Amino acid sequence: MTLKSMTGFARTDGAYEEVRWFWEMRSVNGRSLDLRLRLPAGLERLEAPVRALCQERLVRGNCTISLGVKREAGQMEIRLNEAALGEALDVAERAQTVTGLAPATLDTLLAMRGVVEIAEPEESEEQREALSEALLAGLSDGLDQLVAARTAEGARLAEVIEAQIATVESLVSQASEAMARQPELMTARLREQIARLDEAGASLDPERLHQEGLLLAAKADIREELDRLIAHVAAARDLIASGEPAGRKLEFLAQEFNREANTTCSKAADIEISRIGLELKSVIDQLREQVQNIE
Repeated sequence: MTLKSMTGFARTDGAYEEVRWFWEMRSVNGRSLDLRLRLPAGLERLEAPVRALCQERLVRGNCTISLGVKREAGQMEIRLNEAALGEALDVAERAQTVTGLAPATLDTLLAMRGVVEIAEPEESEEQREALSEALLAGLSDGLDQLVAARTAEGARLAEVIEAQIATVESLVSQASEAMARQPELMTARLREQIARLDEAGASLDPERLHQEGLLLAAKADIREELDRLIAHVAAARDLIASGEPAGRKLEFLAQEFNREANTTCSKAADIEISRIGLELKSVIDQLREQVQNIE
């Protein structure tokens, strides 16, 4: 199994008897699962089962689920509202008496709102249930497609993230090698500084110098930070391999990566470790951007 992205799109079309329909599904990044349903009037009964199906397949993301329904024109029923026609005719006759103008034509009367009604045929409870089942089956197919799209995008993201984690691991290894050279470099630097002070005639306490040297070495020691970075690398790889939704945990790990990189930069006692620390921060920033797309 692989990581899943929160970004995806899917569409399914279908028909049941005289009804044609389509589902459209779009999802983007989100801190949790936020479902926005757009259902036609008269199909509000589907909201609860639609939400349940989505919650079974999706863990995170802002998802918009839209349903479009159209009935075949031949199935529509045109009705004459005789009461409304009578009222319209009475009004037209009174208007003719008042104005002396020509009487209203039948076309004019039929065009008045409410005189002619277009109604959908009444459905039995069995028909409504059958239509609902067909629509939900179409939604299920669409969700399968959406999950497949998110999985494909997640596989691409996993490759990018794994490469970034490998880069972090390589930089940590470089920092470890540079740190191993630090005692010699720090000793040489201190000797140079002491020699300059001796030339200037300054009086130096050897014991105090020893203590200051130990303090500088302790401040520049980044072993704990590097060890934690290695542990975070292993944890990130475990999360990717688990096949479980790992987006939030990876976001937290990226924050921890960044914390250790910042400390490494602040402790850096030479140019090489400073350079490595800045590269670490750059790669980790890229990692943080990518894991925000993971479900």
